[in-house]
Amino acid sequence: MTEFHYAYAFSGLLVGFLVGMTGVGGGSLMTPILILFFRIHPQAAVGTDLLFATMTKSVGTLVHGSQRTVDWSIVRLLATGSIPATLITLAILHGVGAPSDGVAHFMTHAIGVALLITAPSVLFRREIQRWAQNRGRQLEDRHVTLLTVLLGVALGALVTISSVGAGAIGLAAMIMLYPKRDFARLVGADIAHAVPLTLVAGLGHWWFGAVNLSLLASLLAGSIPGVMLGSLSIDVMPARFQQAVLGVVLFAIGFKLVTA
Repeated sequence: MTEFHYAYAFSGLLVGFLVGMTGVGGGSLMTPILILFFRIHPQAAVGTDLLFATMTKSVGTLVHGSQRTVDWSIVRLLATGSIPATLITLAILHGVGAPSDGVAHFMTHAIGVALLITAPSVLFRREIQRWAQNRGRQLEDRHVTLLTVLLGVALGALVTISSVGAGAIGLAAMIMLYPKRDFARLVGADIAHAVPLTLVAGLGHWWFGAVNLSLLASLLAGSIPGVMLGSLSIDVMPARFQQAVLGVVLFAIGFKLVTA
């Protein structure tokens, strides 16, 4: 078991700062850092980051809940698909022998693919929102309901394997499905849904023995003040510039993981 490490805490501080300033999910940044820079086993990186996300997004859910900016109807639909998908994905990982070298190789590439999907979701978030709002014909309610559940299924599988996707990808999809809903309530729903999803997935990886609790403590020690500092620095750089830099960084990391 790894002891408290100041380098991990600093990484938590950096990721927390970026999350607080840009709103990009920590899994898109933390998991690749743990794998590429600290050489943490991919499944341990994913499992630890999932519980890391559970704790940080629980705070975010409390804040959004107190401000009544969570669309709980969307959260329920997403969870209807994501929780069963998460349990099935965990069972499959266990069935193929996780943790193992083969599963680690697969998860590394899955994280890379998830980041390659996340990058354009970050880069073109405003364009996606504008297109969704200006689209003429809207989907019928029953179709939106079904697609929301299916989105939950996709997120459940993707997040369980890679810890990436609950934030940028999920939010971009919800913007397209619910173009007339208040954006703040969609963000709140995205964060609130991530709590049960990452908790179930994280506990599953912990059951596999793929969660490093002391690493988790080190990351949280840095991320909590980092999120606070980032939240106070939102106006330091233009939002468009932030999205461009993060999108390029996520694409570069994803490409490196896919080709590793």
